[in-house]
Amino acid sequence: MRGDLLSDPVEGLDEALAVVDAFDEALVAGLLRPGPAQAAAVVGLAEAVAGTPLAARVAEAADRATAGAAGEDHFVALAAARCALLGSVHDALTQRIDEAVGRPAAEDGAAGPGPASAAADRGSNLLAAARSWLCDLARAGWRGIDHERVAGAAPVVSAMLPDPVLRRRATLLDGFAAELAASCPGATLERVPLRRWADLWSRALLLTVPGSAGESAVTPVTGRLLPLGVDVQEHATAVQAQVHAVFEPADGVPRLVRAGVAAPKPDTVVGAGLWQLLRPRMSLLGAVSEGRSMELDAMPVTAEGDLLWDDERARPGEPADAFATARVMLSTAVAARVAPMDRHPVRIAVPVLLEGYTARSEDDRLVFDLPGRSLAVDTDRAPAAGPLTPEAVAASHSCVGLLRWDAGEFLLQPLAVEATVRKKAVAAHAGAWAGGTTDKAGVRAEKAATDAVTVLRERAGRLLRK
Repeated sequence: MRGDLLSDPVEGLDEALAVVDAFDEALVAGLLRPGPAQAAAVVGLAEAVAGTPLAARVAEAADRATAGAAGEDHFVALAAARCALLGSVHDALTQRIDEAVGRPAAEDGAAGPGPASAAADRGSNLLAAARSWLCDLARAGWRGIDHERVAGAAPVVSAMLPDPVLRRRATLLDGFAAELAASCPGATLERVPLRRWADLWSRALLLTVPGSAGESAVTPVTGRLLPLGVDVQEHATAVQAQVHAVFEPADGVPRLVRAGVAAPKPDTVVGAGLWQLLRPRMSLLGAVSEGRSMELDAMPVTAEGDLLWDDERARPGEPADAFATARVMLSTAVAARVAPMDRHPVRIAVPVLLEGYTARSEDDRLVFDLPGRSLAVDTDRAPAAGPLTPEAVAASHSCVGLLRWDAGEFLLQPLAVEATVRKKAVAAHAGAWAGGTTDKAGVRAEKAATDAVTVLRERAGRLLRK
C-alpha cells in the first residue's frame, strides 16, 4: 500500500467539512430567529452546492431560513445539501484509499433507492408527522430542547413500528429521541455533540421523503466466499457481527462483500458469550472460526455488496486462510458502489492488507510505520470476544484490517494479525472464537453467558405464565 497517498491532502476536503461544521453549529441555537453567524452558515451551505442540481432549491431554502421563515420543504433541502457535501467527502476519501491500495474503481449498481411501495404511501401521514417534529427541532435548536418537545416523537414512533416498511425510520427516530431526552434540558448541556445530532437529524429528515428508503436491488449469486475477518459491534442491549469477505463468482470478477448478523442481548452477556447469541443465526461464523470458505448457491446480495444471509443457500467449503486470500485477491477485488443515502465518512470501512510495517507507541496509541507515512491503529475496536488483543497487534508484522477515517485522519481497525513466534507464523483473528473455543477465558465467558441466558429465559417464562 502506498502510505504517502494517505498523507497527501485531498483537494477541497477541509473546505467541505468547514461548511458542514458551520451549519451544524447553526443548529445549536436553532433557526427560528437566526443570528448573523447562523445566517452566514446557511448561506455558505447553499453556496457550497451552487454548481449542483440542488442549487436552486437550496438557495431558496437558505433565503427563507435566514429570514426565520423556513418551511418543511426548505429544511429538507438544507438536509439534502448537508448530506451531499458529506457524500462528496466520502467519495473523495474512498477514491484516495483505492489509489493507495491499487484497487479497481467501485462498480456501478447503487444508483439510489427503489420506488416507494404501497405501504410507504399508506404511511405518508406518519412521515409528514415525523418531518414536522424534526423541523420543530431545527427551529428550536439543540439548546432549546426539553422533554415536552422531544416527547412529540413518541406517538409517531409507536404508530410506525408495527409497519415493516416504516420500521427503519421508526428505529432511527426512536433512538434519536431517546438520546435527546437523556440530554434534556438542552440549555444546561455543557457540550453538544454537533456532528452526531446533525447527522441523525438530516438522515431522519431525508428518510421522511416518500420513497427515500426504497428496497435496494437484490440479485442471486453463486460461487465461493472467502472470509477476511469479523467486525464486532456491541451495545448494552444488542450485538452485531459483520463478516468482511471476498466473493469469487463461478464466472466473473471477485468482489468485496459483507454478511451481517445481529441479536438483542442482556447487558450481563459480554466477551465470548456474545457468540452464543449470534452463532445460531448464521453458519458463516462457524466457517470463519474454522478458517474455511463457504460455497454459496443463489445467495441474495444487494447492489451495495451486502449478502442477505440464508443458511439454506450455503455450505462449508475448503480451508481458506484469510491472509492468503488477502495476498492473492484483495487488491483486485472490486468494491460495490455505496448507496447515496449511505455516503458518509463515518461509513468508510475498506478491507486492506498491510505487511512489513514496524509497530510502535506514540501519544498513548499504537502506530504502524509504513513507507511514506505512519498509520494510527484503533485497537479499541478489537472485541473482547476473541484473542485479538492490543498486545497481539503490537507484536505483529502483517495485518488484515479495515481502513477507516475519523477526526480528520485515516485509522486502521485490525481484523486479524500475523506474528512470528519461534520462527513460525502465528495468527490471531477477531472472529477466532465465533464457532466455539477451548481458550480458558473464552470458555468461562461462554459458561457465564449460558447461565445468564438460562436465568433470563426462566424469568421470562414465569412472566408469560402469569
